[in-house]
Amino acid sequence: MKKDTQIAHAGRCPEKHYGVVNTPAYRCSTFTYKTVADMEDAHNNKYDKVYYGRFGTPTTYDLEDAVTAVGGGYRTIAVSSGLAAITGTMSALLECGDHVLVVDSVYGPTRDFCDVVLKKFGVETTYYNPVIGAGISELIKDNTKVIFCESPGSQTFEIQDIPAISKAAHEKGAVVIMDNTWGSPLNFSAFDKGVDVSIQAATKYIVGHSDALLGTITTTKELYEKLRFSISTFGYSVGSEEAYLGARGIRTIGVRLKQHEKNAMKVAKWLQSRPEVSEVLCPALPDDKGHEIWKRDFTGACGLFGVVLKPCSDEAIAKMIDGYKLFSIGLSWGGFESLVLWVKHITRTVTTVPKGSLLRFHIGLEDADDLIDDLEKGFKRLAE
Repeated sequence: MKKDTQIAHAGRCPEKHYGVVNTPAYRCSTFTYKTVADMEDAHNNKYDKVYYGRFGTPTTYDLEDAVTAVGGGYRTIAVSSGLAAITGTMSALLECGDHVLVVDSVYGPTRDFCDVVLKKFGVETTYYNPVIGAGISELIKDNTKVIFCESPGSQTFEIQDIPAISKAAHEKGAVVIMDNTWGSPLNFSAFDKGVDVSIQAATKYIVGHSDALLGTITTTKELYEKLRFSISTFGYSVGSEEAYLGARGIRTIGVRLKQHEKNAMKVAKWLQSRPEVSEVLCPALPDDKGHEIWKRDFTGACGLFGVVLKPCSDEAIAKMIDGYKLFSIGLSWGGFESLVLWVKHITRTVTTVPKGSLLRFHIGLEDADDLIDDLEKGFKRLAE
């Protein structure tokens, strides 16, 4: 089936739920059984059958099936947040004495986890240049167990050569984990590019409405049991409402992402023309440094990109942002609404972006002309 058809049908089993179109939210911690044998069977197959709420409910399993059908891989594990997907996966695959390579443009909380928690447990982290490509082979040590990727980076938007990195990793026995939230399971086929574990902050485009925290881990068959055991042991359980909202949200991810991309490209191109703007960091733009790899590996973009302003005062930037009517100031992204975030603390250790000049925009589902009008008025405030 084509992607749009998979999105509409994957993970839905109306015949199991009295004909209900969307799997309902099973608000339950406890399942009961008619016989001891029935309970023992559930225990022995607790990753496939309902056993206890911490392992999953019918709502959880249908969401997991839908994400796998759309994004590929063997199976998916739903967890309580995108960060839980990251920390749970890395904890399962790393132990004392191991070495992990992590892209320097990684999501800030991922860096915190490596620098504080993994270090505490004896795992060494090395941060590598996001555009290193096949050159990463030179950084792989005998004890390198994991290479962590995020493409593009969520602040500075460098595109990684994932096939080249995966090839180098597998030649030396390392596992490749990728935070694929920007690409989504729809626009980047992680497993076709050599990734072993694809992570989503499903809070973003899978949920799509900024009203639930959710994460997903999709993996190969070889790693599934190890990851599922670790996640259930950590207790990274998903609430029934969150699982329901994720399963419902994925039904419209295709049409939403097309509109996000359409709006974002119109706004990004307009921003490129502004004299106040030094650079627009968006790999889907033809003159972006990572565009050729993006064009080769991705089937679409989303609504998130960065804007580097030419030198101006902090007071002027704050005045510009504070006066927006349609762009709300806030963390996260992937919802229907447009957001702006002034990135004052870039987590990269090496970057060419001047301090205090980076804005991150998420372009929502509003009319793009209205968003441009809001931005244009903001530039007038910047010049006052």
